[in-house]
Amino acid sequence: MAPRNNPDIEKDADAQGGGVQSVDRALQILEILAREGDAGVSEIADEMGVHKSTVSRLVGSLVNRELVRQNSERGKYQLGFGILRLATSIPGRLSVVHEAREVLEALAGEYKETVNLAVLRSNYAVNVDQAMGPSTLATYDWVGSLTPLHATSSGKVLLAALTADERSQVLKTVGLPARTPRTITNRAELEKQLLDVARNGYAIVHEEFEIGLTAVAVPIFNHMGIVIAAVSISGPAFRFAPEEHPGLIDALREAGFTISAKMGYRRR
Repeated sequence: MAPRNNPDIEKDADAQGGGVQSVDRALQILEILAREGDAGVSEIADEMGVHKSTVSRLVGSLVNRELVRQNSERGKYQLGFGILRLATSIPGRLSVVHEAREVLEALAGEYKETVNLAVLRSNYAVNVDQAMGPSTLATYDWVGSLTPLHATSSGKVLLAALTADERSQVLKTVGLPARTPRTITNRAELEKQLLDVARNGYAIVHEEFEIGLTAVAVPIFNHMGIVIAAVSISGPAFRFAPEEHPGLIDALREAGFTISAKMGYRRR
């Protein structure tokens, strides 16, 4: 437990810092309540190492803003509905395309291949953004393209994130048509692979969608931990082998987490 400060000194420090210290302490209180569920003034003061009067003053301001409320039965404080109001206003303002753009360009620049961002729409993986690497042989624009979930790396990531019932409905609707001789068209085999995708956190396809094309994808999560998109790197099969490229899969995973963090996701 940190030593408690003198309340008069704390007020002076707040005044000299233009209220910055008060803001920081108020945020500390919110973090404590988010972690503990509820806490009393003494408990909060003990953890922060400040005087109870300081905590009481800050909690009072947070209560007035409805960011904190007092439990009438136990007298302890917990997060208020004002937090929910603020939190729910964020996702609608976030665009995964906007938030991912810088990361896509960085990946394309580092690995010299095509990087795509895809989302699930109408039982297909829809590419919503693309960054081209300098080694890219073709300049095909995948943005707007509908690609089969069962035959692409992004599609498999999106499929693996669905519930069993949701996945069954999708596959019942679109089936498992062969795009190449390497496309998985057996449901049991696909389900086994999707279990690996969910467990490993990435999907790799070798010429399942198009002969000569290899791709690897990872998921992107929203603030609730739900998969909302997939980011992939693809390249010619003769030179692009994700499993043999040191660090590529880990780097792609980190890129996925970086975009997810921009969407409000907190890694556990």
